[in-house]
Amino acid sequence: MKYCSNCGTLVELRVPEGDTLPRYICSECGVIHYQNPKIVVGCIPEWEDRILLCRRAIDPRHGLWTVPSGFMENAETLVQGAARETLEEANARVNMGPLYAIYNLPYINQVHVLFRAQLLDLDFKPGIESLDVQLFGEAEIPWDTLAFRVIREPLKRYFDERRQGKLGFHMGTIEEVRK
Repeated sequence: MKYCSNCGTLVELRVPEGDTLPRYICSECGVIHYQNPKIVVGCIPEWEDRILLCRRAIDPRHGLWTVPSGFMENAETLVQGAARETLEEANARVNMGPLYAIYNLPYINQVHVLFRAQLLDLDFKPGIESLDVQLFGEAEIPWDTLAFRVIREPLKRYFDERRQGKLGFHMGTIEEVRK
């Protein structure tokens, strides 16, 4: 950040009085510009023993598969954001279920929140950000072409737990990108 979004003056990076972390502060109007992690919301849409995946039509990871998810918007709840992303990416309507996983990705300033969800019908098709959308059983999941590690780990856990009849809630941190 170089300029204040309030008055346009150059900002300085320093620790404000009463704070413990450096922040961008406007030297003219004194506005403190806080920069916080972005929240990514999504779901694992289920239909019988299969889940819906989207093949990405956008970067990053163009052409690879993921669950419907994206950045949360202002003035929406986590559930509303996950449902909106599912509708935008797969034209799919879902009944949002329980919270399934929260993953912290501090190296890219993101928090990912995943719900379980039930597809309301089979009337889905690729949205503007998807090349394709398909239902996959566990044996059919394109594991080698999943777009993100933060999706791969919860999906593996989901199928393991589903076989055991014990789907639970998980929280974790992914510290760095693995190649």
